[in-house]
Amino acid sequence: MQLYNSATRKKEEFKTHTPGHVEMYTCGPTVYHFAHIGNLRSYIMEDVLEKYLRYAGYDVNRVMNITDVGHLTSDADEGEDKMLKGAKRENKTVMDIAKFYTDAFFEDCKKLNIKTPDVVQPATGLIDDYIHIVSTLIEKEYAYFAGGNVYFDTSKLDRYYIFNDHNEDDLAVGVREGVEEDANKRNKNDFVLWFTKSKFEDQALKWDSPWGVGYPGWHIECSGISMKYNGEYLDLHCGGIDNAFPHHTNEIAQSEAYLGHPWCPQWFHVHHLNTNDGKMSKSKGEFLTVSLLEEKGYDPLVYRMFCLQSHYRKGLVFTWENLDNAVGTFNKLIGRIANLKPGSDVDEAAAQELKAKFQAALDNDLNTAQAMTTVYDVLKAKTTDATKLAVLGDFDKVLSLDLLAKAEAKRKENEKAAAAKNAGGYTIIGEGDPAIDALVMQRYEAKKAKNFAEADRIRDELKAQGIEITDVPGGAKWSRG
Repeated sequence: MQLYNSATRKKEEFKTHTPGHVEMYTCGPTVYHFAHIGNLRSYIMEDVLEKYLRYAGYDVNRVMNITDVGHLTSDADEGEDKMLKGAKRENKTVMDIAKFYTDAFFEDCKKLNIKTPDVVQPATGLIDDYIHIVSTLIEKEYAYFAGGNVYFDTSKLDRYYIFNDHNEDDLAVGVREGVEEDANKRNKNDFVLWFTKSKFEDQALKWDSPWGVGYPGWHIECSGISMKYNGEYLDLHCGGIDNAFPHHTNEIAQSEAYLGHPWCPQWFHVHHLNTNDGKMSKSKGEFLTVSLLEEKGYDPLVYRMFCLQSHYRKGLVFTWENLDNAVGTFNKLIGRIANLKPGSDVDEAAAQELKAKFQAALDNDLNTAQAMTTVYDVLKAKTTDATKLAVLGDFDKVLSLDLLAKAEAKRKENEKAAAAKNAGGYTIIGEGDPAIDALVMQRYEAKKAKNFAEADRIRDELKAQGIEITDVPGGAKWSRG
């Protein structure tokens, strides 16, 4: 398997410290608000990666943090704690906010068929571990105490910038919005390992430490959680591309300084989901969540497929028109699978040939767009329907689009519509596609029940698939535009 490595900026053969076993860490959400669908693109692609590693025969231990303390609004060491900001916004305690949005996050994941990691650890649960790591860094002279806080000394490193080649002046104070000079820092790139009340008097969560009452910096939590549950050697670290600097850069600095050896060789970063107005955020425009998609009538798995149709290292543009196109593609795909006849005559040789194409696509830097193309190769293959259904079920262990379950539901719907058609004398003239016939029949039933809104919705759904429908005496006629 070849994966692009953000740390070396090239595709490399994926190797692990222990053959056949993957220690995998993914940066989890900061639970101060709902996750928007841009955040969830990263979790979808990480889910596909984990499932494909298992599919390819690896034993995987995947760990994820839940950030419920220490993440400041600038993503660096400035601004307000996001958790405190969320608590003030809703007039609740930080822990109430954390529980509500953690539950909401996993509910979204469930709707998107994202598997829950093997270990999920809230940051507030390992405070003693962070204190131990920070104490060790001070002992090893990689960290210093100044102005009530503990800072990591980046000047002690041979190389600080891992994911991009910055010049020394690139992060000059004032260049990046929201960064103010911290007079306690020896070097402008130093970062906080432990804050005390000298930083924020009103911090809601704080703990005793050798340096005074305070709380951990955002970066130290991921190192501490990973080292506890993944061990000293991490094989694969994942996250959104916006976390590469400063978050992941700082994780590497503190982890390798603490351990005294290389920590994680492979870094997997998912690029942004953008709107036509630019990068998606929670502070501007329509707040795009899974719940909003559902309210507008979209199946969350259509959004999952929309993400799979693009490569994880390419920016993806979200528009409602693009999502409507994905709806048409998804429904058509399910309709074609529903037309396959279940049976027991599986051709193993043909199945293995098709599976090899699927693996080749995902072995090539997790090329999910190419993997989706192999789904259509299966449908076009000259083999039995039973073989096609078996292979599609196999692929769906990774794609997780519920292809067979949705096709079976569509098949039953088609049979029901055909029976109603025969019983009611309603004639459908078309091109012999049971899936389209079923929708036309549903529209007829909705109109008969005077549910005109539903009838119009079905007409619009057909139109999105390029189907023109015309009412005729005693039935309806449809054709592809």
